[in-house]
Amino acid sequence: MTHTLDAPGATIAYDVREPAESSSAAPLMLIGSPMDASGFGTLAGHFTDRRVITYDPRGTGRSTRTDPAPESTPEQHADDVRRVLEAVGGGPVDLFASSGGAVNALALVAAHPGLLRTLVAHEPPAARLIPDSTDAEAAVLGIRALYERFGLGPAMVKFIGIVSLQGPVPPGFADEPGPDPATFGLPGTDDGTRDDVLLGQNLVTCCLFEPDFPALKATATRIVVGVGAESEGELAHRAGRAVAANLGVEPVVFPSNHAGFLGGEFGQHGDPVPFAAKLREVLTADHGDGAVR
Repeated sequence: MTHTLDAPGATIAYDVREPAESSSAAPLMLIGSPMDASGFGTLAGHFTDRRVITYDPRGTGRSTRTDPAPESTPEQHADDVRRVLEAVGGGPVDLFASSGGAVNALALVAAHPGLLRTLVAHEPPAARLIPDSTDAEAAVLGIRALYERFGLGPAMVKFIGIVSLQGPVPPGFADEPGPDPATFGLPGTDDGTRDDVLLGQNLVTCCLFEPDFPALKATATRIVVGVGAESEGELAHRAGRAVAANLGVEPVVFPSNHAGFLGGEFGQHGDPVPFAAKLREVLTADHGDGAVR
């Protein structure tokens, strides 16, 4: 069932899937950013024994923005998630968070630790935490500058390049010529708009966010950091390992890649069956490796 709620500067749409049978298991929320709830259809289908909550982050899918600010912050997204969780009955719940959603979830736990029982933060792209952070930050800012100057196509091909890059980000990455946007089905001309939810609204604030590690280590929420078995060397995988290191834990390796839970959403196929099995294993495990006590 779909619902909406009002938040400062946005109207947030969220969905609640009730379990097939009565269950004592904790509710499970699935979030991404800027990916909306439509990306979690396959994964949610593997948890029909739980109440499953999904939502569209502000500015994506069905969630509209009235905030005139050009960017949204992880703290704003975290507050939106808090509002959704309180609307459906509050915590503690389990939360699986992917990519930018994992960044936002770390902000949520730091600010509202009582809402979550377990957080599984899968490959948060926290670029300032990796060894090549100076070049990575310059690349993020450079991609944003490309977007402001030339529009979606030229900036998006560089974004695709940096997320799939194996190893350290080279100096001057954003200044190097990129491939023809048409190669990726992207527009080669600038239509003048600058409202892309990734490149305009979330790229910089998400990738350059620095989690509050003292607050995270002090919380009773169990935090598990996930990385993909097939994404080793990529920025989000390396950043996930850096987040785990800052928490003093070992990351948990999930099957497939950065989007391993996808089962055809957006035309992408991960390996959702073993991915969901691994997630279930992690959620039902006692505190152990990969968890903050």
